[in-house]
Amino acid sequence: MVNKVGVKILKLDNFDDSLALPSYETEGAAGADLRACLGKGESLEIAAGARVLVPTGLSYEIPVGYEIQVRPRSGLSLKTNLLIVNSPGTIDSDYRGELKVIIGNFGNEDAVINHGDRIAQMVLAPVTQASFELSDKLSETQRGAGGFGSTGVN
Repeated sequence: MVNKVGVKILKLDNFDDSLALPSYETEGAAGADLRACLGKGESLEIAAGARVLVPTGLSYEIPVGYEIQVRPRSGLSLKTNLLIVNSPGTIDSDYRGELKVIIGNFGNEDAVINHGDRIAQMVLAPVTQASFELSDKLSETQRGAGGFGSTGVN
């Protein structure tokens, strides 16, 4: 089943009409690649240890009951020190602003993102909303209140 997501090109000074819309690189891909929209020939230097907000030049009309999750591209994460800081980032169905990607440089040297670079991927995912109700008692489980690492290493 294919869900339709409206895409609006934002008429920003730096938008490049030749940039590809988000696309799936293979038939079985779950994520569609997002590209940096910095302006033709422009680049963005990310200092070591810094975080930046990278524009895509696009906004979306996401169907109600869905979200767009912004996730790292595995190749970018493996081959560089650039990571998506809030992964997965959530774009709610009622948001109509520009999708921007928070990227952090976790290396010791500055890094560069160029206009048109594939910087992240987005996944359209269903959302279930809950009804939160106060309770004086929760059911018992074997794990209980055991937190980080409580189930062991192996």
